Amino acid sequence: HILGTQWQCTLHVTLVKCDQGQNIVIMTNANKKYHRHQAAYGYGWQLRRCRLPSHHAIILISTLLVLFSTQCSAFVNSNNNHDNTPDTNVNIEEEEEDFFPPLIESEDISYFFSTYDLEGLHWALTNIFHRSGRNPNSPKRKELPQALVARGGGDKYTTEYKLRHDLQQAIYLVEQLQLSDPQMSEYFKSQVIPIYERVLQNIPPLEELKRTKGLYAFTEKDYALGVGTVYNKALYATTADELDPTWKEYSNTGLLNNALNWNGIQRGWFGESEKLQQPELLDTAKTQEEPVQSIPGVMIIDDLLTPRALSLLRQLLLRNTHWFQTKTPLEFGKYVGSYIDDGLNDPIFLELAKQLHQSMPRIMAGHHLKYMWAYKYDSEWESGINLHADQAAVNVNMWLSLDGADLEEEGYGGGLVVFTTKPPSDWDFES
Repeated sequence: HILGTQWQCTLHVTLVKCDQGQNIVIMTNANKKYHRHQAAYGYGWQLRRCRLPSHHAIILISTLLVLFSTQCSAFVNSNNNHDNTPDTNVNIEEEEEDFFPPLIESEDISYFFSTYDLEGLHWALTNIFHRSGRNPNSPKRKELPQALVARGGGDKYTTEYKLRHDLQQAIYLVEQLQLSDPQMSEYFKSQVIPIYERVLQNIPPLEELKRTKGLYAFTEKDYALGVGTVYNKALYATTADELDPTWKEYSNTGLLNNALNWNGIQRGWFGESEKLQQPELLDTAKTQEEPVQSIPGVMIIDDLLTPRALSLLRQLLLRNTHWFQTKTPLEFGKYVGSYIDDGLNDPIFLELAKQLHQSMPRIMAGHHLKYMWAYKYDSEWESGINLHADQAAVNVNMWLSLDGADLEEEGYGGGLVVFTTKPPSDWDFES
């Protein structure tokens, strides 16, 4: 699984504390109008949009990625006290317009993270997600934003490998939930699995989908089978709190391996270690006094997470049906994605990003969390992610697969290839 984070600046969201029933002002610079809402609880949004200067059954190989950006600045007033919020869903009067945006923006994520306001960030993420088209039973649900559809998260098309992933995850959940949630287990067994199996029979071979680069648009026959009620919907979600109610207690001592030499890791990043002059000594940064690395700016760290944290992260990523993104296989390969702004919002992921940020203050200086994602790869497909760049100053890739999943076989092999040659200064991001 890959968790990723990336950064750039365009929008501020300020969470402000207010008294019971106090009016909240929503300000947008599009029309300069002021919209007032009665706050049912003690919190509301104050949105100000402004343009700023730029500064995961198939056996799957899995990775985790985190990115950090160039510094951006803006003047924001806030009160970050969320201690008495009675519910993660904010209720407002029926006649009032729902002021949650359809999709959180990276700048909003960065704003909350800049003061480590993880409760506020989780509050915002869950409120927006609960109102999305992923939740068919939500009275406030909105159509999926075009941004989600454009990146492969739509609900009117699929790929053969994505639907097979969803089928195998459903089969996995039937087994895993038999004792803890027999009703949900039966739901997947009797309703979800039959739909996926029947729709899969309707998908033509990949070579017949060249025009759409491997995408398959659902037909009336598929909808008659019920695919619209289950595909790319939030059918099941558990939390770290449910799986391990004491995780926050042990997270106080760290989700990360406390034997790691973070000062040495940072020295290696900046090329300050004499051993960096010996490229043949490529090694890990376990508990060595001085981690060995051949290239400044690229660090390899083994045993990054504690075993308990690693197990909990794996359980969440295996169980939760938030894998909404499919790639066009004839263009990008076969892997599915999950994103912080589209269901990947459990507090343990936010806490992990925080602890990474705090453990490497020199590397992370001025760079706040802007985005996070996870990927699952189809082990029957020979390629992973194509050559690409990320819009980040720092990114962290974490492989969460079990030992033995990364097999070096002909035509296969996990890991990451890093190209260290910098592009010409006159190239833009697309170039």
